[in-house]
Amino acid sequence: MATPTIQRRRLGMALRRAREEAGKTRDEAATLLDAAATKVSRLELGQSGIRLTDLKLLLDFYGVSGEHAESLHALARAGRQRGRWSGYRNVVPDWFRAYVDLEADATEIRWYQAEIIPGLLQTESYMRALNTTGLPHESEEELDDHVRVRMERTAIIDRPDAPALTFILSESALRRNIGDAAIMRNQLQHLASIAERPGVEVQVYPFSAQSYEVSTFDFIILRFDNDPHSDVVYLENFTDADYLDRLDAVRAYSGLWNRLQAAALGPVESRRLVRRIADEHR
Repeated sequence: MATPTIQRRRLGMALRRAREEAGKTRDEAATLLDAAATKVSRLELGQSGIRLTDLKLLLDFYGVSGEHAESLHALARAGRQRGRWSGYRNVVPDWFRAYVDLEADATEIRWYQAEIIPGLLQTESYMRALNTTGLPHESEEELDDHVRVRMERTAIIDRPDAPALTFILSESALRRNIGDAAIMRNQLQHLASIAERPGVEVQVYPFSAQSYEVSTFDFIILRFDNDPHSDVVYLENFTDADYLDRLDAVRAYSGLWNRLQAAALGPVESRRLVRRIADEHR
C-alpha cells in the first residue's frame, strides 16, 4: 500500500506535468495561490501536502478537469494522512521521515556510501555502536528507538516485493572502525552474506581504483514503479536533506553513479575483499 509520502510525490509529479503542459510557470502558480514560488516547488516535489481549495485553483488554472481532476483530488486526500513513521518523531526528523517512506515504496534503490556501511545493510550491534559514538547524549530509550527504526527499515530486503538494491561502497566504509573488532567482523560478514542474495548487488570502490572519479559524499537514487522518469536523488547533510528530481540533476547523478560503478570492483571481487577485511579483525 502506498504511503502518504509517495501519494504526495505522485500528486506533485502530476501537478508539475499539468503546469508544464499548460505552459504556466511556477511563479504564475505561486501568484495564483498568493504564495512564494518555493511553496509550488515543494508541492511538486511531494515535500508538503496541499489544501483541496488550492488544488482546485491550480487544476482550473491548468485546465485539468473530469476524471483526471478527481484522481488528483483523491491523491491529495491520501497524502494528508500521517506517514508510517510518525510515531518516531523523537528520533526521526521530518526531513528524514519523507525519505524512509520513499525508500519503502521504491522499486529500485541505487546507493553510494563513502564512509560507513549503508543503513539497510547494518547489523544491530553496528547500529548501536554507531549511534552511541555519533549521538553520545541520547538516552537509552532514544537509542533503542533509533535502532528499532533502522531494523524496521532493513526488513524491506526480505519482502516478497523487495526493491532491486545496488550498493557501491568506498573501501573507506569497510575499514572505518565502528565499535570493536568483533562488531566489525560480524558486520562485514553480514555484508558479504547479504551481497549473495538475489536482487542485492554490492560493489566496492577500492583505494587502488585507477580512476579520477571520486565522490566524497553519499547519495541515493530511488525509482518508483520501475519508471525511469520517477527517479529522485536523495542527499543528506547533518541537519537536513535535499530531494532532487529535476531532469538535469537526475542525469548528472545517474552519470556519476555509472562512472563509479564502472571503476568499482565487480560483485564477486567485492565480496572477496569484504571477507578479507573481515578476517583482519580476528
